[in-house]
Amino acid sequence: MEHVHLAVEEEDLYSGYNDYNPTFDSEELENDVGFQQAVRISHGRRPPVSTDYSVTSYFARIPLVSSMGRTMTGAVQDGAARPMTAVRAAGYTSSLTRGSTFDPLGQSRGPAAPLEAKNEDTPEEKIKILEKKVNDLIKESCMAQSSGASQLALEKAKEAGRKERTLVRQREHSGNADHINLDLTYSVLLNLANQYANNDMFPEALNSYQVIVKNKMFSNAGRLKVNMANIYVKQKSYPKAIKFYRMALDQISNAHKEMRIKIMQNIGVVFVRMGQYSDAITSFEHIMSESPNIKTGFNLILCYYAIGDRERMKKAFQKLISVPLGVDDEDKYLPSHDDTDSEMVIEAIKNDKLHQMERDLKVLAEKYIMTAAKLIAPAIETSFVTGFDWCVDMVKSSHYVELANDLEINKAITYLRQKDFNQAVETLKTFEKKDSRVKSAAATNLSFLYFLEKDYDQADRYADLAMTADRYNPAAIINKANTMFVKQDYEKAGELYKEALRNDSSFTEALYNLGLTYKGLNHLEEALDCFLKLHAILRNSAQVMYQLLLEEPQQAIEWLIQVLSVTHTDPRALAKLGELYDGEGDKSQAFQYYYESFRYFPSNIDVIEWLGAYYIETQFCEKAIQYFERATLIQPTQVKWQLMVASCYRRSGNYQRALETYKDIHRKFPENMECLRFLVRLCTDMGLKEVQEYATKLKKAEKMKEIREQRGKSGREGSARSRREGREGSAGSTGEVPSPSNSPVNVSSSNNNNKRERLSAKMRSLPGSNEPYEASSPKEIDASYVDPLGPQMERPKTGAKKRVEDDDFADEELGDDLLPE
Repeated sequence: MEHVHLAVEEEDLYSGYNDYNPTFDSEELENDVGFQQAVRISHGRRPPVSTDYSVTSYFARIPLVSSMGRTMTGAVQDGAARPMTAVRAAGYTSSLTRGSTFDPLGQSRGPAAPLEAKNEDTPEEKIKILEKKVNDLIKESCMAQSSGASQLALEKAKEAGRKERTLVRQREHSGNADHINLDLTYSVLLNLANQYANNDMFPEALNSYQVIVKNKMFSNAGRLKVNMANIYVKQKSYPKAIKFYRMALDQISNAHKEMRIKIMQNIGVVFVRMGQYSDAITSFEHIMSESPNIKTGFNLILCYYAIGDRERMKKAFQKLISVPLGVDDEDKYLPSHDDTDSEMVIEAIKNDKLHQMERDLKVLAEKYIMTAAKLIAPAIETSFVTGFDWCVDMVKSSHYVELANDLEINKAITYLRQKDFNQAVETLKTFEKKDSRVKSAAATNLSFLYFLEKDYDQADRYADLAMTADRYNPAAIINKANTMFVKQDYEKAGELYKEALRNDSSFTEALYNLGLTYKGLNHLEEALDCFLKLHAILRNSAQVMYQLLLEEPQQAIEWLIQVLSVTHTDPRALAKLGELYDGEGDKSQAFQYYYESFRYFPSNIDVIEWLGAYYIETQFCEKAIQYFERATLIQPTQVKWQLMVASCYRRSGNYQRALETYKDIHRKFPENMECLRFLVRLCTDMGLKEVQEYATKLKKAEKMKEIREQRGKSGREGSARSRREGREGSAGSTGEVPSPSNSPVNVSSSNNNNKRERLSAKMRSLPGSNEPYEASSPKEIDASYVDPLGPQMERPKTGAKKRVEDDDFADEELGDDLLPE
């Protein structure tokens, strides 16, 4: 009966909720020493169990009671441990006994034991570490080469080779020679050979390639003979190069068709360099029959042109224009207004890498076709006109129809090379009814031609026509601006040059001409700014640096020295530098540059006059004679130079030679009074009988001069009186209008005249040179001579680009800018 429990009355389901246990009183936690110590230590770890009454010890001794008054699962009752249920993950274990702490995270066990370190002293680990170092060095070498550091790449490749040999020795020492990594050895040797070749160390590269090729353990090493052949080509050992190309060709199977085609193309190119065109033709013809491409077709045409085979040139040209490019039709890039999604896709792929490659391939093909047509057109027929017509017909029947118009324009340029301007103009005029692009190009060239012929009205007309056809054509705008420039309408010309720069900022001709325009407007700061910008673009342009002489003399000297560093033998720049040093008072430097200028161009009358005056001033009259004799050859009608020669003989004490020279001058210029005066003086000093004869002639010459002066004076007075009467009779008459200068060359000519006047004045001021023959008027000097550099420096550049080919019009900047580049 003791185990029988009587049924009690119905339990209250909500009983126990209002029971209060003082253990859960949070208000007394501040006074709980154990809890405060647990808060203070790191990570909230509890202090060790003590005999003091605390929250921890209380939980360990008091069983937890549920809201139903039932003991909780896993609690200790009467000292016996109850088996655990599915709560082991929460930290409860069956070994929980009275007095143990609650530690669900196992923090009381302390930190985990450290991982066992790898033993790197074993041979296997050493080999693995060394292999990784070798691979890393190969990667670093390749990365250095890709960034342009060839020397660093070679050092890394050498270090990788040393490490790899150490690795092989370690494998042999450890008894693992059978497990040598051949792929790693191959990579090290190949990278080392490539880096030797990149650093132009060709013997070392060939030795490294030879080690790989001779090793039978390396499969497919025979194709490396192509690399060896390329090195022989760089060394110009063409027979060895062909030998190795053919050996590589024999070791490459027919499955690698593209590789074999490239090797055969290299063989053909080497034969061309050797001048063996027949062998080259054999290689190129085989390629065109197996896998035709644009470059090989062009090379084949060149070989036929070299041997002069007209018919085969025609057939090769037909093959060239029929080579498939593998480029899809451009229609796929046209926008579709119906489908928004497809339009977005087209916009995305319009300028992607693939489309750019297609464009570049098409441009290259057009360039080869145009070059081949220009080359063979004069050779395939009796006249170049017939040849061009045949090429145009062939191109029109191919898918390069748009090139036909460009070929026609090239025919006009060929007319220009042959100095047949009328035919060139007539050919270009046929494009007036073509589409806008071709019309603009033809009109641009016509404007340029008329500008060269100084027919500025026609040049202006065709420049307007070119701008109407294509308003954004910078060459047409520049030609229009040039016509405004020569008419001295600098404001309008400057605006047009700026517009051309806005359309194409890389058009250096517009920037140069804009600087000239600012010089014409006397805006020297703006002109200097333009030329400095242009100098930043064209660092080695002597023409641009010459325009920078607008600065102060010392700076101008520095710019001229830079000009001479580019053009060492420019006589005009040397003479200008001598003039600047002369102005600074440095006679020795001035003499050096004037002398160099005379050496390169011994016909500059200003340089000759300065050198003669310099030797007279330094009392070396014998040396001055050769310069004045040179001036006599250049200007034989100018008596001044012959008088200077006679004067030098007289100053040096050679009176007999001086007398003979004066007599020769008198025979050529019998009315020259200065010569007669010296003849009288010399004959008197030397006691010759001819003195009376020359004195009589001198009196007659002086009398004739007085009569001419009186007549001239009376004539001037009569004309002045008539002009006064005319002004009194017609008050509404207008004055004369000065003719406009055609180009800034007039400024340069004026400077030349001023310099000659200064030199003449200098010669008159020499010591002991106040005799009559020294006092000749500077007006007697022929001022029509124009220095070769000055006018060209000031001429505005035209809108047509300069031709790359070596032809007669290269210096005139006649361009085939109509052709695609």
